[in-house]
Amino acid sequence: MSNKQAKYTLRIDAQLLRALRYIAEYEGRSANREIEVLIKRYIAEFEKKNGKIEIDWEIPGEKGQ
Repeated sequence: MSNKQAKYTLRIDAQLLRALRYIAEYEGRSANREIEVLIKRYIAEFEKKNGKIEIDWEIPGEKGQ
């Protein structure tokens, strides 16, 4: 994965966001960092089951990435 920081707007149920913020604070992270950690874990699990994801094309919606 590249080191570029992409911006992404997330719409989430208010209760889920409160719970996420609680967990993030408990873990000593920001909510944003907690989401990043969770996504990385999810991708690692996916790749373990399905093989490494090789992305060498522009994904629709990635304006200028």
